[in-house]
Amino acid sequence: MRHNNFMKFKPWAPWGMGLLALAAAVPLRAQTQVPVAAAATTTEPASAALGAQGAASLLNAPATAGVDYRISSNDLMEFNVFGVPDMKRDVRVNASGQVSLPLIGQVQVAGLTAQAAEKLIAAKYEEKYLRDPQVSLFIKEFTTQRIAIEGAVTRPGIYPVTGQLTLLRALALSGGFAPYADINQIVVYRGGTGGAREQFIYDLDKVRAGQEMDPDIRSDDVIVVQRNARRAALRDSLFGDILNTLNPFR
Repeated sequence: MRHNNFMKFKPWAPWGMGLLALAAAVPLRAQTQVPVAAAATTTEPASAALGAQGAASLLNAPATAGVDYRISSNDLMEFNVFGVPDMKRDVRVNASGQVSLPLIGQVQVAGLTAQAAEKLIAAKYEEKYLRDPQVSLFIKEFTTQRIAIEGAVTRPGIYPVTGQLTLLRALALSGGFAPYADINQIVVYRGGTGGAREQFIYDLDKVRAGQEMDPDIRSDDVIVVQRNARRAALRDSLFGDILNTLNPFR
């Protein structure tokens, strides 16, 4: 009878259900969207965080090659010699790592930075054809890379990527973070020399705030976003306490 009377009189129902709704509605940390830097070589402060549409537009925008990028097969480059407009053209690196240029023919450029390739080509023109040639190479398209993104992200998987990436841009490809992701312990695994595997840990809060550089991501890197076990356990404990409070038969 006491149970029946208790069920008829429910003073706990309004505030109990309200507390449950509040706990479900307020996340411990809002972090479902990754802001993206405007270019691979820049880092924006946290106050410049972008929404989903801004992130998508930046990912679709053409990237600029960093100074350390090394030319690979199938890259497309704009070739120009200052003061000789007839020589300006787009050239693509063939499977052997060479480009075909006027007068000097095939030049091996794969594995070189753009600056090193410019010096090599200028030297070849200076041997027979031009005096102090000013050669410029602008890399318009990059070799396709494949990276893996795993763990507490919205869409884990393997992503083919054209161009150079930073960590922020790579994470944006996965659609943002899953609930209770630990963004202070982003792990990047990279193949090292002799088959060894290197491991790098980044704090995304510091990267967003400009306190740390937005690191470059290379082909075949594996990015792992861990789940914050402590916050997830706190969430489970909170809901457990609320349900136990609302349960009159415990």
